[in-house]
Amino acid sequence: MLKLLRPAMTRILTPLGRALVRRGIGPDAVTAIGTFGTVVSALFFFPMGMLTVGALVITVFVLFDLLDGVVARLGGSGGTKWGAFLDSTLDRVADAAIFGGLTLYFAIEGNITMVAVTLFNVVAGVLVSYAKARAEGLGIECDVGLAERPERLVVGLVAACFWFVPHVLAIGMWVLAVASAITVVQRVVHVYRQSGVS
Repeated sequence: MLKLLRPAMTRILTPLGRALVRRGIGPDAVTAIGTFGTVVSALFFFPMGMLTVGALVITVFVLFDLLDGVVARLGGSGGTKWGAFLDSTLDRVADAAIFGGLTLYFAIEGNITMVAVTLFNVVAGVLVSYAKARAEGLGIECDVGLAERPERLVVGLVAACFWFVPHVLAIGMWVLAVASAITVVQRVVHVYRQSGVS
């Protein structure tokens, strides 16, 4: 659903992309910077209990996920297989850091239930992405599901940003857990149907 916003965000980020290209900064560097910033921010701010600041800073770095594509297009490369592989791999690292940081926050707070729920979100996020990658490796399109990466990030970061509102963070984590589980099932069912198994 949030993919519908990508063209608008791309237009907004194009001037910044042009500036980076003029300075000789390529898409791989943008991807790496975005991931590094996300990882450091998530593992520093979240365990410290600075959830709102962390969520806002991470949001800035998450935008690099769109910016690298803009830089690739403006730089003339148009994206490469290596760039796509690097982007997908580092996306998993960034996601794990975000929810890993939230897990540490809950652990420090002594909330074991939410530690388990947030850890589930780490694993479920990997499964959602793996199901798609494995399906596409078999030649089956698998762009389906309730909670793809953009949705997971939005829910997670908004919940973290407004953690001070009673139960918002916990509700956000539970919603993500359920939505991610549903997405995994949706992708498994989709691949089963597309594979022609009788």
